[in-house]
Amino acid sequence: MTNKNKAYERIPYLIFYQDKSPFKETYGGPMDFGALKSHLLRPAEPKTNNVIVFMHPVGGGEYLPMITTLAKAGYPVIYCQSRYPGNDTALIMEKVAIDLGNCIRHAKEKFGFEKVILAGWSGGGSLSMFYQSQAEKPTITHTPAGDVVDLTVQDLIPADGIMLLAAHISRSHTLTEWIDASILDEQNPNLRDPELDLYNPSNPNQAPYSEDFLTRYRAAQIARNRKITQWVKNKLAELKTGGRPNDEFAFVVHGTMADPRWLDPAIDANDRKPRWCYLGDPEVVNNGPVGLARFCTLRSWLSQWSYDDTNADGLKCAETITVPALVIGNSADDACTPSHTWRLFNAIGHQDKEIHEIKGATHYYFGQAEQLDEAINLCADWLKRKGLV
Repeated sequence: MTNKNKAYERIPYLIFYQDKSPFKETYGGPMDFGALKSHLLRPAEPKTNNVIVFMHPVGGGEYLPMITTLAKAGYPVIYCQSRYPGNDTALIMEKVAIDLGNCIRHAKEKFGFEKVILAGWSGGGSLSMFYQSQAEKPTITHTPAGDVVDLTVQDLIPADGIMLLAAHISRSHTLTEWIDASILDEQNPNLRDPELDLYNPSNPNQAPYSEDFLTRYRAAQIARNRKITQWVKNKLAELKTGGRPNDEFAFVVHGTMADPRWLDPAIDANDRKPRWCYLGDPEVVNNGPVGLARFCTLRSWLSQWSYDDTNADGLKCAETITVPALVIGNSADDACTPSHTWRLFNAIGHQDKEIHEIKGATHYYFGQAEQLDEAINLCADWLKRKGLV
């Protein structure tokens, strides 16, 4: 029973799914079955029978300020975890799209919501674009590793609108822009090119960086991503040739937070704190335990981190979506910087789109009631004008 003294009621629930796989890739539970942990935030006095749906590839955002404040403002919200909560080691983006599809179908058929607005927060932005592009025009039948994950038979339900909130363009591009270009040997990460080592005080190339250095550094980052990708493909081929086509191989990627923009605030400039990123001191994060792609498997690398192979490139997916889109960037964001916000906006292949920036807002809005209210008001106004309330 809803407590009328509360702004909203939080209802945890499970979405059970069946998805056949030749091997177990999520921990626990019976083979071919799983459960998506979800939260419905139902306002005491809802303004609409439409629902805003959040999903991030690895979840963890059901208590974020944006999610709870939207519910307090009268908008039903669902935050649904993927099948990979808190662990992207074996994550397959094509399967996350299926999870999001299960969430949307459940929201309509079990809860009776009429329309669905996808809210892509941070890494959920490119996921939302990926899902919507495949829901509108499904084309993918296999993962980049060649495994059958057929989105054309999933009957994915398209959303009626998309909000991209502090979102980046894709996991693959983000990792590539953050990866340490100085590492020359994946098995010996201490072997480095000293002229590309951003954290080497003896490096003659120090911030503020020259255009020539940045060009060289960015090229080396892409080259490192491609080098890992080629090794992954060779390893997969070796397993298949050896008669073990379903085997996996786990590996570590060192040095994944060495983006020059964190040390040179003039690059992709905004109001963020210098020599800082959303996880803290980037030099510490570079080899910390929670870096992007730190722990990987072969298939997962190709699906979510490969610069050339991932299907979940938010920019490519944005070209084909047809629903109204709202893009909001935060001027002090230390994770998703302005170029990501604008590249997503510009990539959307129609004109029913708009973009806004919240001055002084950080990535999560923690302790920023004024900026959070501004973001909620922008969402509310857009939802009303687009007939989504």
